[in-house]
Amino acid sequence: MTTPATDDLDLFADELLVDPYPAYARLRELGDVVHLPTNDVYALTGYDAIRSALGDWETYSSAGAIGFNPMVNEALTGTSLSSDPPVHTQLRATLSENLSPRALRGLKDTIETKADALVADLVERGSFEAIDELARELPLEVVADLIGFTGHVRANMLRWGQAAMQVIGPLNQRTAESFPIAGELYGWCSTVTAVELAPGSVGRGIFDAEVRGEIPPGSAGHIIHQYLGAGIDTTIAALGNVIALFAAHPDQLAAVRSDPALVPAAFNEALRFWAPVHAWGRRTTREVTIDGAVVPEGAQVAILFGAGNRDPRHYDRPDEFLVERNPVDHLSFGYGPHGCAGQGLARLEVHAVIASLAKRVSRLSVGDAVRVPSNITRSIEELPVLEVVPA
Repeated sequence: MTTPATDDLDLFADELLVDPYPAYARLRELGDVVHLPTNDVYALTGYDAIRSALGDWETYSSAGAIGFNPMVNEALTGTSLSSDPPVHTQLRATLSENLSPRALRGLKDTIETKADALVADLVERGSFEAIDELARELPLEVVADLIGFTGHVRANMLRWGQAAMQVIGPLNQRTAESFPIAGELYGWCSTVTAVELAPGSVGRGIFDAEVRGEIPPGSAGHIIHQYLGAGIDTTIAALGNVIALFAAHPDQLAAVRSDPALVPAAFNEALRFWAPVHAWGRRTTREVTIDGAVVPEGAQVAILFGAGNRDPRHYDRPDEFLVERNPVDHLSFGYGPHGCAGQGLARLEVHAVIASLAKRVSRLSVGDAVRVPSNITRSIEELPVLEVVPA
């Protein structure tokens, strides 16, 4: 057994956040776990090491550990994101129940209709801004209606969701600038009552579960915080990535058009190819050996989803975007007890957009994609569609 390899890179440097894949490859060559003193973390880089860690909550704890600064970890204490079973199980159950495939089944037609109408309008116009007018437009509307957000909350969803993800990073300038905005979300979730959410919504259902004693008193608002904080920005990122990938690979869009059954496979491949989440934290509860290297008890771990998703030991030709690959075991939705609770809704939304694009579009001609450094979410900020060639 040895100590892990060490590298002096900064996981949260601007240039790395814009394009982390060369750094991911370099770290993978050093080992499945690499110590990064700059960030005081042990980065997990290999597919098997990451999947094993995600499935082993007893060794890799989320409690007070998902963020890379003590302030956010303290703020998230007691939430399902930052707790382990059995507390996590109880807190997550209500959210998972309301976001299960069965619960979402009635939304499928509505989401598909909204997505197709939106895409049809944009295609008819011939040019549009893909992030503002598609990648953000659909998820914000769907989630607002589902959770029951009204008034000023709907207007603040995007900025609150973006800030909530930024503050999970280290104490850099991005985090400092985002804390006040994330604090607005935290404050609202700490005081929101059932009557402020639309009747019949998932948000109301979570408060009903609190009344029935199914979740701890006072936890309903914080469960809603989890979805707004962790679910909005990531879905927008995934959808923006999908649009950019199909613009860059028209042959892959053509493959989906020829075989619409490939829609789910295309989303899986997009999630594998460009993971929406850069890094997520855990803390070791004991000394653990990874690929022969010893990580001490109490170490802050950084799970690099994108690095694992491009591991050539697990995926053949990992740097190619191939929709027929259908990597159902990709890491971007996590794995184990903390696997993404909102993935069913994200699939409905993105599948609907992919299906509509494949049906209506032969080729998208786009300008330069603008990526802005973000601590946790790797997303496209601007993507101008200059021309649409209809199918």
